[in-house]
Amino acid sequence: MSEIIKVGMADMKVCNAPDGLTTLGLGSCIGAVIYDPVSKVSGMVHVMLPDSKAIKENSNKAKFADTGIEELLDMVIKAGADRKKLVAKIAGGAQMFAFSGGTNEFNKIGERNAKAVKEMLGGYNIPILAEETGGNIGRTIIFDSVTGDLTIKAVGKPVKVV
Repeated sequence: MSEIIKVGMADMKVCNAPDGLTTLGLGSCIGAVIYDPVSKVSGMVHVMLPDSKAIKENSNKAKFADTGIEELLDMVIKAGADRKKLVAKIAGGAQMFAFSGGTNEFNKIGERNAKAVKEMLGGYNIPILAEETGGNIGRTIIFDSVTGDLTIKAVGKPVKVV
Protein backbone atom coordinates (compact mmCIF):
# COMPACT_ATOMS: atom_id res chain seq x y z
CA MET A 1 0.00 0.00 0.00
CA SER A 2 1.18 3.44 -0.86
CA GLU A 3 -0.82 5.68 1.48
CA ILE A 4 -3.32 4.53 4.11
CA ILE A 5 -6.22 6.98 4.29
CA LYS A 6 -7.84 7.33 7.69
CA VAL A 7 -11.63 7.17 7.88
CA GLY A 8 -12.93 8.78 11.08
CA MET A 9 -16.04 7.94 13.05
CA ALA A 10 -19.19 8.80 11.03
CA ASP A 11 -16.93 9.41 8.03
CA MET A 12 -16.36 7.90 4.58
CA LYS A 13 -13.55 8.02 2.05
CA VAL A 14 -12.76 6.58 -1.37
CA CYS A 15 -9.37 5.64 -2.81
CA ASN A 16 -7.68 4.02 -5.79
CA ALA A 17 -4.92 1.40 -5.71
CA PRO A 18 -2.25 1.39 -4.44
CA ASP A 19 -3.73 3.39 -1.54
CA GLY A 20 -5.61 1.75 1.32
CA LEU A 21 -8.22 2.72 3.91
CA THR A 22 -8.37 2.29 7.68
CA THR A 23 -10.75 3.03 10.52
CA LEU A 24 -10.00 2.70 14.22
CA GLY A 25 -12.07 1.89 17.25
CA LEU A 26 -14.98 -0.06 15.79
CA GLY A 27 -17.04 -1.10 18.79
CA SER A 28 -20.75 -1.18 18.05
CA CYS A 29 -20.00 0.74 14.85
CA ILE A 30 -19.59 -1.03 11.50
CA GLY A 31 -16.74 -0.50 9.09
CA ALA A 32 -18.02 -1.34 5.62
CA VAL A 33 -15.85 -1.52 2.51
CA ILE A 34 -17.31 -1.47 -0.99
CA TYR A 35 -14.81 -2.13 -3.77
CA ASP A 36 -14.39 -3.10 -7.38
CA PRO A 37 -11.71 -5.82 -7.60
CA VAL A 38 -11.02 -4.98 -11.27
CA SER A 39 -10.67 -1.17 -11.22
CA LYS A 40 -9.34 -1.29 -7.61
CA VAL A 41 -11.60 1.63 -6.58
CA SER A 42 -12.43 1.22 -2.90
CA GLY A 43 -14.57 3.04 -0.36
CA MET A 44 -15.00 2.72 3.39
CA VAL A 45 -17.69 4.06 5.72
CA HIS A 46 -17.67 4.06 9.55
CA VAL A 47 -21.36 3.69 10.45
CA MET A 48 -22.49 4.54 13.99
CA LEU A 49 -26.27 4.01 13.87
CA PRO A 50 -28.65 1.85 11.80
CA ASP A 51 -31.34 4.32 10.71
CA SER A 52 -31.21 8.03 9.88
CA LYS A 53 -34.99 8.34 10.14
CA ALA A 54 -34.92 7.51 13.88
CA ILE A 55 -32.94 10.66 14.74
CA LYS A 56 -33.64 14.36 14.14
CA GLU A 57 -30.01 15.43 13.69
CA ASN A 58 -29.27 13.22 10.68
CA SER A 59 -27.44 15.49 8.24
CA ASN A 60 -24.20 13.44 8.39
CA LYS A 61 -24.92 10.64 5.90
CA ALA A 62 -21.86 8.60 6.95
CA LYS A 63 -23.23 8.25 10.50
CA PHE A 64 -26.10 5.94 9.47
CA ALA A 65 -26.26 2.57 7.69
CA ASP A 66 -29.13 3.56 5.39
CA THR A 67 -27.65 6.83 4.11
CA GLY A 68 -23.97 5.88 4.52
CA ILE A 69 -24.07 2.79 2.29
CA GLU A 70 -26.09 4.66 -0.36
CA GLU A 71 -23.69 7.63 -0.37
CA LEU A 72 -20.58 5.40 -0.41
CA LEU A 73 -22.01 3.47 -3.37
CA ASP A 74 -22.45 6.75 -5.28
CA MET A 75 -18.92 7.84 -4.39
CA VAL A 76 -17.18 4.65 -5.58
CA ILE A 77 -19.13 4.66 -8.86
CA LYS A 78 -18.24 8.32 -9.46
CA ALA A 79 -14.59 7.40 -8.77
CA GLY A 80 -14.67 4.81 -11.56
CA ALA A 81 -15.92 1.54 -10.01
CA ASP A 82 -18.09 -0.72 -12.16
CA ARG A 83 -21.46 -1.10 -10.42
CA LYS A 84 -21.79 -4.73 -11.61
CA LYS A 85 -18.45 -5.79 -10.11
CA LEU A 86 -18.87 -4.31 -6.60
CA VAL A 87 -18.32 -6.50 -3.55
CA ALA A 88 -18.15 -5.72 0.17
CA LYS A 89 -16.43 -6.67 3.42
CA ILE A 90 -17.64 -5.60 6.86
CA ALA A 91 -16.45 -5.67 10.48
CA GLY A 92 -17.58 -4.35 13.85
CA GLY A 93 -21.03 -4.43 15.39
CA ALA A 94 -19.90 -5.54 18.83
CA GLN A 95 -22.01 -5.35 21.98
CA MET A 96 -19.65 -3.17 23.98
CA PHE A 97 -21.87 -2.38 26.96
CA ALA A 98 -24.46 -4.32 28.92
CA PHE A 99 -27.75 -2.57 29.61
CA SER A 100 -30.01 -3.85 32.31
CA GLY A 101 -33.75 -3.98 31.85
CA GLY A 102 -36.03 -2.02 29.57
CA THR A 103 -35.45 -1.02 26.00
CA ASN A 104 -32.93 1.58 25.15
CA GLU A 105 -32.00 3.03 21.77
CA PHE A 106 -28.45 1.76 22.32
CA ASN A 107 -29.53 -1.75 23.32
CA LYS A 108 -28.12 -4.26 20.82
CA ILE A 109 -26.93 -1.33 18.72
CA GLY A 110 -23.99 -3.32 17.30
CA GLU A 111 -26.29 -6.14 16.17
CA ARG A 112 -28.76 -3.62 14.71
CA ASN A 113 -25.94 -1.80 12.88
CA ALA A 114 -24.69 -5.07 11.34
CA LYS A 115 -28.20 -6.07 10.26
CA ALA A 116 -28.88 -2.64 8.71
CA VAL A 117 -25.59 -2.61 6.76
CA LYS A 118 -26.22 -6.16 5.47
CA GLU A 119 -29.77 -5.21 4.43
CA MET A 120 -28.56 -2.10 2.56
CA LEU A 121 -25.81 -4.03 0.74
CA GLY A 122 -28.30 -6.81 -0.07
CA GLY A 123 -30.78 -4.26 -1.42
CA TYR A 124 -28.11 -3.09 -3.87
CA ASN A 125 -27.14 -6.71 -4.71
CA ILE A 126 -23.60 -6.18 -3.43
CA PRO A 127 -22.29 -9.51 -2.12
CA ILE A 128 -20.50 -9.52 1.25
CA LEU A 129 -17.36 -11.60 0.69
CA ALA A 130 -16.23 -11.52 4.33
CA GLU A 131 -17.44 -10.27 7.67
CA GLU A 132 -16.43 -10.29 11.28
CA THR A 133 -19.24 -8.85 13.35
CA GLY A 134 -20.64 -9.26 16.86
CA GLY A 135 -18.86 -10.33 20.00
CA ASN A 136 -17.77 -7.80 22.60
CA ILE A 137 -14.40 -6.61 21.30
CA GLY A 138 -13.33 -3.42 19.56
CA ARG A 139 -11.66 -3.69 16.18
CA THR A 140 -9.41 -1.70 13.87
CA ILE A 141 -9.58 -2.51 10.17
CA ILE A 142 -7.21 -1.82 7.27
CA PHE A 143 -8.28 -2.40 3.66
CA ASP A 144 -5.71 -3.02 0.91
CA SER A 145 -7.20 -1.89 -2.41
CA VAL A 146 -4.55 -3.77 -4.39
CA THR A 147 -5.22 -7.24 -2.92
CA GLY A 148 -8.76 -6.74 -1.58
CA ASP A 149 -7.57 -7.95 1.84
CA LEU A 150 -9.25 -6.63 4.97
CA THR A 151 -6.96 -6.86 8.00
CA ILE A 152 -8.79 -6.95 11.33
CA LYS A 153 -6.94 -6.16 14.55
CA ALA A 154 -8.47 -6.66 17.99
CA VAL A 155 -6.78 -6.43 21.40
CA GLY A 156 -5.85 -9.87 22.71
CA LYS A 157 -6.68 -11.60 19.40
CA PRO A 158 -4.45 -12.67 16.53
CA VAL A 159 -4.50 -10.40 13.48
CA LYS A 160 -7.02 -11.76 10.96
CA VAL A 161 -6.98 -11.17 7.18
CA VAL A 162 -10.22 -11.79 5.29
